[in-house]
Amino acid sequence: MKKHNESPRKFPINQILLGDCIDLMNSLPEESVDVVFADPPYNLQLAGDLHRPNNSRVDGVEEQWDKFDSFAAYDRFTHAWLTAARRILKKDGTLWVIGSYHNIYRVGATLQDLSYWFLNDIVWVKTNPMPNFRGKRFTNAHETMLWCSKSKDSRYTFNYEAMKALNEDLQMRSDWVIPICTGHERLKDSNGDKAHPTQKPESLLHRVILASTNPGDVILDPFFGTGTTGAVAKRLGRCFIGLEREEAYAKVAKKRIAETPTPGDTTLLETPSKRREPRIPFGWLVERGLLSAGDVLTSPCKRWAARVRADGSVVASDHRGNHRGSIHQVGAAVQGAPSCNGWTFWCLNVEGKPIAIDMLRQKLRAELH
Repeated sequence: MKKHNESPRKFPINQILLGDCIDLMNSLPEESVDVVFADPPYNLQLAGDLHRPNNSRVDGVEEQWDKFDSFAAYDRFTHAWLTAARRILKKDGTLWVIGSYHNIYRVGATLQDLSYWFLNDIVWVKTNPMPNFRGKRFTNAHETMLWCSKSKDSRYTFNYEAMKALNEDLQMRSDWVIPICTGHERLKDSNGDKAHPTQKPESLLHRVILASTNPGDVILDPFFGTGTTGAVAKRLGRCFIGLEREEAYAKVAKKRIAETPTPGDTTLLETPSKRREPRIPFGWLVERGLLSAGDVLTSPCKRWAARVRADGSVVASDHRGNHRGSIHQVGAAVQGAPSCNGWTFWCLNVEGKPIAIDMLRQKLRAELH
């Protein structure tokens, strides 16, 4: 761990820096990190102790770092750290910030004032939230994460296929149902108390990092705490920079990350995107003999059929006449639809079963690699 007055001679990859997060971010090179994940103080404004029905005291957030004299003071702090974060973000970088109803709306307004561009607000639905012991409000069972790009023109990373795979081949939604950090994952100090009152579950960071970074990317966490971001980044083959002003937290984080295993087969950490794969025109399948002129393609329901032409176009007939063009154009025409993905719509009969021609495209891609 380095203190902020010990200027690192080189970019501090996979290090925890001790000191004020704003000063530390201002000491880093401009546009040097890919993602910022921030779990800032929530400014909970707690007054007095909270007790359970059995009169036992609830271990809440009482630390000095969560206390601010006024909303104006909190807003000045938020503006300062978000300004510093924006300077070090690469032009195509993104920022995640998590909060509760106490602070997230004020943070959101500041983000827009600083020209960040909202991509999503994610609702983290807690399966095991702390009950509302006084019975005077609804149980607070969620927190909100705001995901922003540096600007509306940023070409940010979003690993759509990875998120879909993580969700059993369904589009990942913006409501994430994940339990709070408990059991063996909850870090304890030497007295058996929570090492940090707001430790986030690793499963939450796994999803954040997998969605918005690639192996080797640099993730900076300005409120590092006990190092959840660093531990998950290491496990997923990403780099981290942790900023933390409390030395006790940083020591726990350093030990935790040291005990986190380094990934073995790094190829398993890659999340390939279909958009980054080489383009394969349909005509190439005909040129290379995977399809021949005259082959018949059918829709999955076998309602529509089209014949392959030598030039890579297809032709189909229905009560409206003949349709000739690309697999996409003809697929849309026979359905009377505005558009169609011909790769998944048209099938080839293989041993009595309709197989989407996209399988042939993937075969050709593999050969070209």
